[in-house]
Amino acid sequence: MPSQYQVRADYDAETIVMYQAYPVAVAEAALRAGRFVPPFSFNRMTWIKPSFLWLMHRSNWAQKSGQERVLAVRVTREGWHEALCRAVLTTADPRAVDRAAVHVQWDPERSLRGAALNHYSIQAGIGRGLIRAFAEEWVVGLTDITPQVRKIADLVRAGQPAKTQRLLPPERLYPVPREIGRRLLIDS
Repeated sequence: MPSQYQVRADYDAETIVMYQAYPVAVAEAALRAGRFVPPFSFNRMTWIKPSFLWLMHRSNWAQKSGQERVLAVRVTREGWHEALCRAVLTTADPRAVDRAAVHVQWDPERSLRGAALNHYSIQAGIGRGLIRAFAEEWVVGLTDITPQVRKIADLVRAGQPAKTQRLLPPERLYPVPREIGRRLLIDS
C-alpha cells in the first residue's frame, strides 16, 4: 500500500518543478527578468508546491485575487534537497518551527474537481533567511502556465476528463533521500 506522504512531482535528473500563483505584477516582472525581482517579496516566506492540482485548488484555477498568474518554477534538485534538509514540520514544537529556515506542511492532495484525496501533498515555506538562495541560486527557469491552467479549468467545467488528463503536467513519485524523508514523514 502506498504511503500517504509521498512527493509527486515533474522532475528530471537535475531539476524539479514547483508551482506558485502570483499577482500579475509579480509574475510579469519575474518573467521579464527571468528570475524573481521586486515586487516579489524577499522579506516574507514563499511557499512552493510540486503538486499542480493542489495549487489549482489553492488558487481556484488562477482566479483568486492575487493569484491570477501561475508559474512553473524549475528549481535545482540540490536546492530542493537543501530546503528539505533545513525543514521542520509545521506540526512540530512551535519554538522549533519559529527557528526553522523552512517549514513543511502536508495537505490533502486534490482531484481535478478539488475534492480532497486520501493522500497528501507537500508544500515547503522558504523563509527569509533562504529566500535569496531560492530566488538567485535554486531557480533555473520560470514558465507562465496560466493559459494552460485556464484551458484545463474550462475542460474540467465542461466535464471532459480525458482531454483534461492529457494537459496535466507529468507528476511521478520523487525519490527523496531516506535520511531527509524520515524527519518529514516522506516515504520514497
